[in-house]
Amino acid sequence: MNMTVHVDIVSAEKEIFSGLAEMIFAPAEMGELGISPRHAPLITKLNPGEVRVKVSESESYPFYISGGLLEVQPHLVTILADTAVRAADIDEAAVLEAKVKAEEALSDSSGKIDYATAQSQLQQAVMQLRTLDRLRKRGG
Repeated sequence: MNMTVHVDIVSAEKEIFSGLAEMIFAPAEMGELGISPRHAPLITKLNPGEVRVKVSESESYPFYISGGLLEVQPHLVTILADTAVRAADIDEAAVLEAKVKAEEALSDSSGKIDYATAQSQLQQAVMQLRTLDRLRKRGG
């Protein structure tokens, strides 16, 4: 039997996942991070992207997070995300629409938009689409 660690993924709205995992992959501020059982304690910021929870050799669960914090303790990993959603629940049409709106806002030269907000919205849309693409490539 492989060693496991308890994982909690919580968004501002609700708990998204709680269970045991053999490995967790997350988009940390300095690059993708792999967390295994008994990992050294750690706290880091998370970038928008895919969090993958590997529960067994043949099964893993992908999630999209819009950013947040990751805390690692020897027997517990907690991801506190601004927004978190199961990859399979991402509304592709809504994400594509948000991407187009963000791109249009960024191309607006009138100066009436908040470029930082538009850039953030574009980055989140792109990362959601990338998460969906990875899910499809894995056969999910």
